[in-house]
Amino acid sequence: MISLSVLDLAAASALVLLLAATSFWLQLSLERQLLVAAVRSWVQLALVGLVLKQIFLLKNPWILALIGLVMLLVAAKEVLSRQQRRFSGYWSYGIGAGSMFISSFSITFLALLFLLGNQPWWEPQYSVPLLGMMLGNTMNGIALGLNQVTEKAYVERDLIEGRLALGQSSGEAVSDIRKRAVQVGLTPILSTMAIAGLVSLPGMMTGQILAGGDPFEASKYQVMIIFMIAGGTGFGVLFSVFTASYRLFDQRGRLRLDRLKSRKF
Repeated sequence: MISLSVLDLAAASALVLLLAATSFWLQLSLERQLLVAAVRSWVQLALVGLVLKQIFLLKNPWILALIGLVMLLVAAKEVLSRQQRRFSGYWSYGIGAGSMFISSFSITFLALLFLLGNQPWWEPQYSVPLLGMMLGNTMNGIALGLNQVTEKAYVERDLIEGRLALGQSSGEAVSDIRKRAVQVGLTPILSTMAIAGLVSLPGMMTGQILAGGDPFEASKYQVMIIFMIAGGTGFGVLFSVFTASYRLFDQRGRLRLDRLKSRKF
């Protein structure tokens, strides 16, 4: 693999600086977010690279479990931050965390145990990247689905109340909203699957090719990853959307929008 110097990375960073300058010139007010995100990504990835290097040497399953937990908590916090209207109390955080835990961790576990068959099955070289890709992609889908179901429930509250008055159950009253929310949550992975290989080479495949791996072998790994992400995202979005829609109503089937609170900007 060709080693990159600090100057190489600085040259790549010039693109972000140019974009931030353009944002300032056009008064888009995005330059601060761009610069902060760029610094965070540089620092985070550098630290992760150093930490993973040591973890790969230690090969301690308890340390891997701790890392997985930290990744889950951070991803759940990111899901929460993307909600325009979120549930009050622990539900605001718990729905996203629970959805990602059920989908990402279970599918990653099955892939490590039965698909790869590595010994030990929790080998850091495989478990950490796989879990990271699963959490990152399911996080996006779950965040989109949750935001859609809560926002649409608030906007269409009169329609929901009307359906309830006509005798529909709570599930029937929000069935269209749930359907749209699931569709929105699955849009990113469906788009990725549709163009993979034709328009873009996904991350894992690109990484293996750049590292000198066999392109055909890299494509097989990428197919496995994409299908894992599709399954994880799909089940995660379904769980989060249906749980959120259930929380919108009380035990008597009444719409309870007081359980939602607007995001503070």
